[in-house]
Parts: sequence; structure tokens; C-alpha cells
Amino acid sequence: MADNKDNQTAPSRAMPDGGNMPIVIHAQYIKDLSFENPNTPESLRGAGGAPEMDVNIGMDARKISSQEEDNLYEVALNVRAEAKRQGESVFIAELQYAMTVSLNNVPQDQHHPLLLIEIPRMAFPYARQILSDLTTQGGYPPLLLNPVDFHALYLDRFKDEIAAAQKKQATETEGSATVN
Repeated sequence: MADNKDNQTAPSRAMPDGGNMPIVIHAQYIKDLSFENPNTPESLRGAGGAPEMDVNIGMDARKISSQEEDNLYEVALNVRAEAKRQGESVFIAELQYAMTVSLNNVPQDQHHPLLLIEIPRMAFPYARQILSDLTTQGGYPPLLLNPVDFHALYLDRFKDEIAAAQKKQATETEGSATVN
């Protein structure tokens, strides 16, 4: 008796295209990377104790014109870390880590916070690892960034715009409540 298993085809298992997902990540990449080690080899000796660290983090998003995707964006996480010892730079590391994403079935008024809070939150572990590896390759212990509250950064950066929008919404709500 012949085995019919050889004549049967397996069901198609196509990869999901993310069509139902609110966020689709198309690519993630290093957009710019810089490491300066200005006072080597003296700075590698570690005389003078542990350096002071100054870390700045920023987020940017821009819409990308595309015929294939309606809501395509590039979101960049910018990290600049400078170590100083006795007023002199030990090292300066700068990273711009970006992701190309599309937003599906997300209300337009939610794009801005989603792009500048959630996408940087997704990119952060990759940027953290890159900076850790970079400082190690520069001859120093790994730079391990602490977790970042991107929601708080967003609120701080856009507090005036958020307050104006809340005031406008409250005024519109009052106006509609008093009209009978």
C-alpha cells in the first residue's frame, strides 16, 4: 500500500506582514556613530579616579514620503556620552540609532507620542549595547546606560504643547456643556 503523505502538501505558512499590528518595524540601523579618545594613552591609565559622566538623550521623528506606506516614519534615538576627569575629556561617544516604522490603524493624534515614546523605548536596548561595545573597544570599561523613562522625557520636552492642547480641549468641553 502506498503512503499518501508524500503526495500531500503542507499548509502554507506565510510570514505575517504586520498588517494588523499597530507598529511595523521595517528597519533599524546606526545612522551616525562617533567615538573620540582625545587624551590617550594618558587617559587609559585611570589616574585621578573614576570619570564624571554626562549623558544626554534625545528623540526625533520625521515622516517619510512613500507610495507603498501611508504612515512611514524614521525615528532616531540620539545619545551623547562624555566622560571627564579633572576637567579634561576622557572620551566622547555619540550615537544616532534609527528605526523606520509604519503606524497602522493608529489615530493621527496618537502618532506623535507613539513615535517619540514607544519607538525610542524599543530602540534603547540596541543603542545601549552599541555604546557598551564602543567604549570597551575604546579601551574603557563598558558604558552601561541606566533605563530611561521616555514618557517623562516626552512630557518635559513638549510640556508647553501638551498644556496648550489640554487647555483647548477643556475650553471645547466647557463650551459644548453649556450649549443647550
